Amino acid sequence: MKTVDDINFAGKKALVRVDFNVPLDSSYTITDDTRMRAAIPTLKKILDDGGSCVLMSHLGRPKEGPTEKYSLKHLTHHLSELLGGVHVIFASDCVGPVAQEAVAKLNSGEVLLLENLRFHKQEEKGDESFAAELAKLGNYYVNDAFGTAHRAHASTAVIAKFFPENKCFGFVMSGEITSVNKVLHDSQKPFTAIMGGAKVSDKILILEQLINKADNIIIGGGMAFTFVKAQEGKVGNSLVEEDRLPNAINILETAKKRGVNIYIPIDAVCADKFANDANIKTCDVRNIPDGWMGLDIGPETEKIYSKVIANSKTLLWNGPMGVFEMENFASGTKSVADAIVAATKNGAYSLIGGGDSVAAINKYNFADKVSYVSTGGGALLEYIEAGSLPGIDAINKC
Repeated sequence: MKTVDDINFAGKKALVRVDFNVPLDSSYTITDDTRMRAAIPTLKKILDDGGSCVLMSHLGRPKEGPTEKYSLKHLTHHLSELLGGVHVIFASDCVGPVAQEAVAKLNSGEVLLLENLRFHKQEEKGDESFAAELAKLGNYYVNDAFGTAHRAHASTAVIAKFFPENKCFGFVMSGEITSVNKVLHDSQKPFTAIMGGAKVSDKILILEQLINKADNIIIGGGMAFTFVKAQEGKVGNSLVEEDRLPNAINILETAKKRGVNIYIPIDAVCADKFANDANIKTCDVRNIPDGWMGLDIGPETEKIYSKVIANSKTLLWNGPMGVFEMENFASGTKSVADAIVAATKNGAYSLIGGGDSVAAINKYNFADKVSYVSTGGGALLEYIEAGSLPGIDAINKC
């Protein structure tokens, strides 16, 4: 795996695909800079070598071309702070004369941030001529955007062909690849996968893959009630995907044949409405009354899950155990996070898999107490499902 550590960027302009798709509030203030901070070591390596950085990223899902809401210019000041005061130049387009002139003026030690790639529809279409225009802006291509590596977009996969020798991974990408491969191909046993979130449909493919890898699969979140109903439990008004009941049964049967333990909640914290101020009671997960819905795993399930996690040597966590954004339904997610932190302290390897799991880890200030926190939710899941990603393959091809 070729990384920025294998290249001296002195006097070179590195065209770096970063993932700066960060949330902004109504005043264009960044509310979570995790992805930006993750890219800083790669950028500093290039700058410390005596090179310059030309950064390209997307932000949001602009529908009709350039819009103020999705302009990357809102990120320049904070990026400068993260880089220790390095001046960040902004180009109001990512291709064409504006971008080319800005690159021509760029000196060693400087950073140029290009405007949102998705202001051009050719980016998401994987247009080769658009990728060729982008390729003119650097001597080397560095992909450090794991969160978009599952998309065969112009800037993540197609562009690499224009750098047959001068391409590599940044530290975010190499760290993600190393971490996932460690879990999937070099895991210590027992390997426990903790799968949460709302829908079984979002996790079917990954569950099917994990049955071939894991010793234990813990299921929580809204998706658990589809498994409960598939086993003829009464789940009241809890979230259920009726069309996925056969999938749930198939997953349970396949796991049993292969000797994989699947853990489904035995109790749930239930509410009479989807709100933090709802009436609450703990129910047997197989006998939730009509008019009530399960919004978190219950205390007995917490004990079981925590014990399984404590006895594991490798842990993969993707998805919360309940509606953890509401304090009255956050206990299950917090208990899993606590158990993972304790297991990690005792020598287990823990990979936190993107999305809401990262939000939970950050909420409880546990990011430095687990082995690795992935920056890409969808990309991580697709990597586990498929074994590779377009953005990874593009770099690995010589």
